[in-house]
Amino acid sequence: MNEFDADTEFDRQVQTLLSKGYSTLADQSGLRFRELLEPLRKPVLERASTMTAPTEDRVPFVLVVTRALVPIEESVPLTTLAGKQKPGVIERYYKPGELDQFVALKSLSLPDEAVYVVFDVDRGEEFCGVVPLDAMAAVAARHRTGLTMEEGIALLTHFPASLAKNKCYSLSGTRLGEKDKRVPALWISKGAPKLGWCWEGNPHSWLGLASAGSRAGAVSAVTSP
Repeated sequence: MNEFDADTEFDRQVQTLLSKGYSTLADQSGLRFRELLEPLRKPVLERASTMTAPTEDRVPFVLVVTRALVPIEESVPLTTLAGKQKPGVIERYYKPGELDQFVALKSLSLPDEAVYVVFDVDRGEEFCGVVPLDAMAAVAARHRTGLTMEEGIALLTHFPASLAKNKCYSLSGTRLGEKDKRVPALWISKGAPKLGWCWEGNPHSWLGLASAGSRAGAVSAVTSP
């Protein structure tokens, strides 16, 4: 018997977004914001029988609010580490305006909606110490895809314990063009989350690579490749 209650978890994540002020940042009333998210309940409940309770390293689903509604510069400061209060920060090595140029890979074919749900999210701690390019290849071989910036921020927002000392994660679903060698990542700096980037050929013992099994919007579903 599956003891995980996906319906209750859906409500918790909606409330988390509201309590952090996402509706205000999206210039919407709380009611309108709830109505925007509510259609995502259907694809979540359709998969509920296959879900297991979330752990620090793997969660069944995450509600994602894209930069179309809330800019990354505003969503990152809403993140915290588990049991901490210091707001997340953005690495200063991102040049002014450069975050807008880091976009989701077209190969992900993300739902064309301002909010959607990502399923079977793994922070990828097994890839700590692995060259990011090699980790990406391993993830692809499993018919999974790397998380985008917004998906990584959402994971941290709903599950703060997912980001821990020596268990941080790259977000390879977002890149700046085919020739740029930087891979966005979330790690810990001075007791707070930090959105930064690392080189795709440089391994770090504390940095894995997060991935997802599939995604769905209110009117569309995107499975793994």
